[in-house]
Amino acid sequence: MARPIVGIIGNSYLINDEYPAHAGGSHNSEAVAEVSKCLPLLIPADPRYLSVEELLETCDGFLLTGGRPNVHPEEYGEAETEAHGAFDRARDAITLPLVRACVERGQPFFGICRGFQEVNVALGGTLYPEIRDLPGRMNHRMPPDGTMEEKFALRHMVRFSEGGVFHDLFGAVEVMTNTLHGQGIKRPGSRIVIDGHAPDGTPEAIYVENAPGFTLSVQWHPEWDAANDPVSRPLFTAFGDAVRAWAARAPLQKSA
Repeated sequence: MARPIVGIIGNSYLINDEYPAHAGGSHNSEAVAEVSKCLPLLIPADPRYLSVEELLETCDGFLLTGGRPNVHPEEYGEAETEAHGAFDRARDAITLPLVRACVERGQPFFGICRGFQEVNVALGGTLYPEIRDLPGRMNHRMPPDGTMEEKFALRHMVRFSEGGVFHDLFGAVEVMTNTLHGQGIKRPGSRIVIDGHAPDGTPEAIYVENAPGFTLSVQWHPEWDAANDPVSRPLFTAFGDAVRAWAARAPLQKSA
């Protein structure tokens, strides 16, 4: 029986600083295939090659991945500064309307790091360009040195709302996570529920209030060692369940 398809949003890169490519971390595909039990399909997120409508019809769910480029501040009404870093405007043009369409349709998506920020911006929220510059905040960025295991090591606690969606999913109010991001939520968008925070108050877990589908998104990187990590595995399992439920309903929706 064919597995449901999860569109994994890719990022634009230059290989050897000159050859343009679309790419996605292999850990994303691994988590989708091995934990969510879905078919991973890498999406070149660029409106020159595809449309949101085509994606909605082709894929059953979407993984909004992390990536070095940030959402352009014009998308939330602010001017670009050096602190905002690099951008991928083509990805912005696909993912922001994609999130809004999925929320309306009930089609599942799972946002990670940049994807978490995209969900907030898509629904009218804003971002801080650099969390570590804010008074009382820790440095959430990836450590510059060390092995991959050291860079993705668990670094801080995330505390969830008592009786909230993430508390129910994990069966715990607090979990340990990695942290590899520079930006973060400044003002939550319409219907964005911040359900988990780092010890310094940085939002770490959100969902869309009263959305008919799966909208869980996290600021950390659960794709790392997802099959073995006790926090990552429930997230990707729940996402896979939601994608399968959508795929089972989709033929009925299309014929209605």
